[in-house]
Amino acid sequence: MPDPPALRRLETSRLVLRRRRPEEAATYRQLWTERDPRVPARRRIDTEGRPTIDDIREQVRAESSRSGLVVLAVVRRDTSEVIGYCGLFTVDGRPSDEPELAFELLRSVHGHGLATEAARAVVEWAEQAGLPRLWADVWDWNTASRRVLDKLGFRETGAATAGEHGVSLTTVLELQPAPRRAARRAARSPGRPEHPPS
Repeated sequence: MPDPPALRRLETSRLVLRRRRPEEAATYRQLWTERDPRVPARRRIDTEGRPTIDDIREQVRAESSRSGLVVLAVVRRDTSEVIGYCGLFTVDGRPSDEPELAFELLRSVHGHGLATEAARAVVEWAEQAGLPRLWADVWDWNTASRRVLDKLGFRETGAATAGEHGVSLTTVLELQPAPRRAARRAARSPGRPEHPPS
């Protein structure tokens, strides 16, 4: 099957999503420090302080040569501040056109709907790109992320993996091709014209 198209830049009313930059590494490392202690050790700063800012800078630099699906920096329009990341990545064992959605924002901006806004932009891009579905694995105790996924229409599949860090739930979102999505929106808003995307 062909590779998905490149995910490069998205815009919403409050956010710009664009490729991550090496000079933003300190922000991405702060996300590591803010993670719940229940997440697996491989997703937390280790006893030697890794990953360091330099480690993350090199990782982001390596991303710059990649095409296709990536996670993007989430940037506030009003302040130009990088507040996290959101995007798509492929998972071993799943078709390349059925990627996983990922998002993580700094705690200082939680509670304002920004994660939902960023993730919705990525979902809409995936629909426009013709991807059939998106996946997201989420810990059962991560109520904030579960709320975001629910708002976007993700549904639990019934697949769950229990381990020492909790239960990992698999969710899926069946995407609508663009013409069906336009009809669905028109049905929700009778009397309002549906404008094709520009």
